[in-house]
Amino acid sequence: MLISGGGTTLKNLIAQIGAASLDARIELVVSSNPAAGGLGFAQAAGIPTALIERKNFASVGDYSQAVFDACRGATPDVLVMAGFLKFVVIPADFEWRVVNIHPALIPAFCGKGFYGRRVHEAVLEYGAKLSGCTVHFVDNQYDHGPIILQRVVPVLDDDTPDLLAARVFDAECEAYPEALRWIASGRLRAAGRRVGRRKE
Repeated sequence: MLISGGGTTLKNLIAQIGAASLDARIELVVSSNPAAGGLGFAQAAGIPTALIERKNFASVGDYSQAVFDACRGATPDVLVMAGFLKFVVIPADFEWRVVNIHPALIPAFCGKGFYGRRVHEAVLEYGAKLSGCTVHFVDNQYDHGPIILQRVVPVLDDDTPDLLAARVFDAECEAYPEALRWIASGRLRAAGRRVGRRKE
């Protein structure tokens, strides 16, 4: 898993695994930020961690290589981004193996600079009546890869960014584990930008 901040998504997935509702094992947590709260959650759960800061690398390519080299050492099936705020270039051996969750309904309110509270502020400023979250494969553009699943939540007349964020996060806590279960089942199929599930 790749993190940069508080680690709430990591905490949720650790809990899902502990409750046996997600059959998975987190082999490594890589953080771009030494102060990321998620590092504490990982350490408390006995999960190895690595700190790889962007400032220590001359280019996006060098940084990306360091991140994926660390991940290769853990031999993961899937690389899960969880509030990871640094751009990385996806190498060929990780194509269709990196997933992310975005706190809005892509292609709305997404792209460079749209993360965290900024997303919910933009939704409210625009006057949207629906928001939600999107789990998608990661390609080499911000919030652009093929969509795996989305969950919708209402935007209420008296919402604040924090209230909307909490409602969206509740949806994320269900959507991300569900998407990972789909991936683990081996039944996802992709055709261009369309991702679906094969029947049993």
